Amino acid sequence: MTATLNTEDLLAALAEIAPGSALAQARATRQAATDAIQASYLALFAPADVGDFPLAQRLLIAQRISEWQAEQPLAAHYAALLQRQGGAPAGPRWQAALDHAERLAFKPASADAQHLQALRQAGWSLDDIVTLSQLIAFVSFQSRLLTGYRLLGDKPVEVTGTPVRAGAWRTAPATLSGRHAPPAFTRQELGWEPWIAAKPLAAFDEPGQALLTRFGHSDSDYFRLLARNHPVLEQRTLADRAIFYTPGGLERKDRELAATVASKVNGCIYCASVHARKAAQLSKQTEEVQRLLEVAPGGVLSEGQGERWRAQIDFAAALSATPPQANAQHLAALREQGLDELALLDLVQSTAFFAWANRLMLTLGEPFDD
Repeated sequence: MTATLNTEDLLAALAEIAPGSALAQARATRQAATDAIQASYLALFAPADVGDFPLAQRLLIAQRISEWQAEQPLAAHYAALLQRQGGAPAGPRWQAALDHAERLAFKPASADAQHLQALRQAGWSLDDIVTLSQLIAFVSFQSRLLTGYRLLGDKPVEVTGTPVRAGAWRTAPATLSGRHAPPAFTRQELGWEPWIAAKPLAAFDEPGQALLTRFGHSDSDYFRLLARNHPVLEQRTLADRAIFYTPGGLERKDRELAATVASKVNGCIYCASVHARKAAQLSKQTEEVQRLLEVAPGGVLSEGQGERWRAQIDFAAALSATPPQANAQHLAALREQGLDELALLDLVQSTAFFAWANRLMLTLGEPFDD
């Protein structure tokens, strides 16, 4: 049995975005991102089966992730779809998936190669591990989008008000393969190696090869790993480009800053290295970017920053927390700095996207610097 999915715009419905509102107009301006986000949802939940990963399992994991993010309307949506499937999964294979989901939701930087081996031992194929990881990471992204959309639409959000600080990160001196691992956040260019095999390009079917070639990813271990589910990878890549590479709205340097902040909260050295380097290049504020990277675990991420970046960093950090802690006060501070509705939407989407990106980079492999 397949799920009856909202094929129009699920997030607009759940966030109660009023047609013609400033937020609706901003999302229409970013229609390519809106479409790719919806298409990612459909790629993950429309098929009855993806490998040996039945729909009921996918829906229950999505429900749990939504609950852990305190995103009750989204959890209710997935619960309703699950009820139509006629039952919840059980057994050791399911428990291994749930353990993986909880780790990715709350402490993705604590993941290591042994956790993927546990999934393998429980009967998960390499293709299904990639789909499972994509699903968990996507719903983490989806949850934060809803929090941000509700704030922009002046809808109430539930937050505790707990200050959000820099997260911990892995400091092991070597990778699984023995390469030197970076012990701290850096703007240096890093490599990344997967913990499970990335298929060679020749092993993909024609659509998979075409996708990797189209986006220039045929030589990347990371993207050839994610291409084990290439319909999801395609929509994720389109969402990434539509969120980060569009004109107007929030300046590109500030979108890169948001990605760096989310990576600091989640403890992702690799993602932070890429986006901090871009933020520094585009903003010419190298000292400020480096100050952000050097914040120790438990430190205040916006300390020592100018007012505009302080407001953006505080918001991005709060939205990246689990569950999200962004609130109306954060939004008011951003508006005081002159951010209009389109810029605010860009900040929400570029921050939320790294709830997705970090959870893949941190839990499917690790960076190296040799």
